[in-house]
Amino acid sequence: MSNLETRPTERTCTAGDRPTGVELLTAREVPLGGPRAMTVRRTIPQRQRSLVGAWCFCDHYGPDDVSSSVGMQVPPHPHIGLQTVSWLFAGEILHRDSVGSLQTVRPGELNLMTAGLGISHSEESPAEGRPPSLHGVQLWTVLPESDRHAEPHFEHHGDLPVATTGGARVQVFMGALGVAGERLASPARTYTPLVGAQLDLPVGGSVTLETDPTFEHALLVDAGDATLEGEVVPPAGLGYVAPGRDRLVVTAGASPVRAVLIGGEPFTEDVVMWWNFVGRTHDDVALARADWMAQVADDPSTGSGASGEATPTRYAAGAAARRFGEVHGYASGPLRAPVLPDVRLRPRTRP
Repeated sequence: MSNLETRPTERTCTAGDRPTGVELLTAREVPLGGPRAMTVRRTIPQRQRSLVGAWCFCDHYGPDDVSSSVGMQVPPHPHIGLQTVSWLFAGEILHRDSVGSLQTVRPGELNLMTAGLGISHSEESPAEGRPPSLHGVQLWTVLPESDRHAEPHFEHHGDLPVATTGGARVQVFMGALGVAGERLASPARTYTPLVGAQLDLPVGGSVTLETDPTFEHALLVDAGDATLEGEVVPPAGLGYVAPGRDRLVVTAGASPVRAVLIGGEPFTEDVVMWWNFVGRTHDDVALARADWMAQVADDPSTGSGASGEATPTRYAAGAAARRFGEVHGYASGPLRAPVLPDVRLRPRTRP
């Protein structure tokens, strides 16, 4: 998914301080796009904490009724230096990208796109036969310096490991996690040590997760009466715990819980994240923007867009052979990049 904010804020991502208990992060609502904006609840990045391991972006959306609307419509847009992780609780999303992928993702399946040096993609609700509700999370992970210029590629995984214990269900979509003495390992490719998993607990249920003590972790609660290590984490909230724990206990109270656990070794590189780009310097981001805009041209046949929307665009000549390639089959042209801030984007000095 693109960050469709028309005035994206510069985000300098650092590991941050390490609290001893459970730190609660509150989501902010972000409208993506113009008048028909889709609203998401974003917990990272934010000033309080911008990274959990290599996880640098967490958008939580739905449930949205898409039975009588166009649903999700994210035109072609670029990425560098990251992986996009698409995970659904309900509904379907059709992914297209510039390396030729065409893949629908459904609940319990993973769409994973590695941007590397540069890729572009679109996401949309299928035009026909789609479920009436759309509900899920969109996550990004930072690629380390050693891999951030890798060739872009895409993976789809429809058979991911699951464990059940005491009525609780755990499905791991990234990395590995221990549950009831069993190690669940996703086949998805990762570039830093990390984990991502969905947890479903019945009323009064509890699950003990066997975790890597070198990891920091966070629990995003989608629904239900949840506690993490005895601390309440409300729906749409993110409960963070620092490294040093070899187990985490999640419990459900008077209502069933659905949540997503993310974690990983603290990411030690300072990175600059702006719009859909993750780089190390202002110049990385500025070059990526310039390269993308060189592939995009105003569409003279349509004129300016409505207030709050990007000017309608088309691909410029030769776009398919350039850095971000070309997405085929989406109904409209690619997104224009927002204007860069008037000041240089600078990594924050680590405390």
